[in-house]
Amino acid sequence: MKKFALAAVVAATITALLPAAATAQNITTVNGKPVPKARVETLVQQVIKGGQQQRSPELEAQVKDEVVRREIFIQAAEAKGIPQTAEYKTQIELARQMLLIRGLMEEFRTKNPVSDADAQAEYDKFKAANTGNEYRARHILVEKEEDAKALIAQIKAGGNFEELAKKNSKDTGSAQNGGDLDFANPNNFVPEFSKAMTALQKGEMTQEPVKSQFGYHIIKLEDVRPASFPAFDDVKAQIKQRIEQQKVAEYQQSLIEKAKTDYKFSK
Repeated sequence: MKKFALAAVVAATITALLPAAATAQNITTVNGKPVPKARVETLVQQVIKGGQQQRSPELEAQVKDEVVRREIFIQAAEAKGIPQTAEYKTQIELARQMLLIRGLMEEFRTKNPVSDADAQAEYDKFKAANTGNEYRARHILVEKEEDAKALIAQIKAGGNFEELAKKNSKDTGSAQNGGDLDFANPNNFVPEFSKAMTALQKGEMTQEPVKSQFGYHIIKLEDVRPASFPAFDDVKAQIKQRIEQQKVAEYQQSLIEKAKTDYKFSK
């Protein structure tokens, strides 16, 4: 009898503790359905991973509110039969596809990290290709050679280069700034433009229109300075990101080329 009584006491104790243990794993219940604490941690980690916020009591409180709201809305949607609709099933399938692809690319990035040495090599290559001087020029771009010659004549007669660029240049990106192209390496321009620009002295303007694939240019050289480069550490993160994007693009292309299909991509 004593053994039986002891067993009954133990069983009763365990039974009493079970609801408390279950409650400890949940935030609350909504219409009798438990809302697991694990959902909060999952969402908190997602927010932190996205770089939106740091973990804090305020963030956890906001996430708890959001998780409970979602449960309320989910139950309402389920009660109306939303999960059985064709639109819902279509969106779920699209989401599944995107998650699979995202997971595949994330796995590739994890297994193929970009090292500091990779970034340094890319930095050195770019720097070597952009040595020399940077040129700050203004230009006026027009379609016809005779229009360019007429503008050159106006400028020689005292016309203001910047005002004429604003009124006449078809390069809308620079026209509003009086044709100013800011400092740039000559390699950034088409060869005809670069050759004419680098032949000028500071303050000089081309005496004849310069023809390129875009039309006819009138170029005025404002200034020249030695090419400057940001420190490697200042741009390392951007370089790594660019190399990573290139690697992912190459990986995607390799998968496409290995796939057995007769489909012809448009691009």
